[in-house]
Amino acid sequence: MTSGRRLPAPVLAAVALGGNLGDAARTVREALQALDGLPDTRVERCSPLYRTRAWGNTAQPDFINAAALLRTTLDARTLLDDLLAIERRFGREREGEAQWGPRTLDLDLLLHGEAVIDEAGLRVPHPRLHERAFVLLPLSRIAPRMQVPGHGRVEELLARVDASDCVALASDTPSRQAGIPPA
Repeated sequence: MTSGRRLPAPVLAAVALGGNLGDAARTVREALQALDGLPDTRVERCSPLYRTRAWGNTAQPDFINAAALLRTTLDARTLLDDLLAIERRFGREREGEAQWGPRTLDLDLLLHGEAVIDEAGLRVPHPRLHERAFVLLPLSRIAPRMQVPGHGRVEELLARVDASDCVALASDTPSRQAGIPPA
């Protein structure tokens, strides 16, 4: 997978995870394991899993969402390429896919250190991060004071959105938040 550039020092990157096809909770947990297996990358923290109603195209099953903080020396483009490769391993094909449609796995690079990047196929911070409760709520559980460049702290952004549709899964206990939940 990884064949891109490395940074001279590690950064914290935030990744959103989600899915709504098959056993989505298991898929998200297994994807966390895959993230932890990336070269020069370690999962520092992961949020509990949340069940949320579909956003955009609402005529589909609820999503399971989570967030993870990664400590990595992979540059943003390389990390994104690796996220897309993990999605493919879990059966996702983005080609021809309906926008906001059902999916086995969605991995979004939300933040990469303090970088602001606007390139073809790569925008960091994620362009709609500050609007989406299903991303902000899990991220707030592991990094409430993290800055979203141009928007403010995660906890402040969460206070501005309606998160009432995001419900923590009962099987995800707080004691599992710091590490990777077992699949």
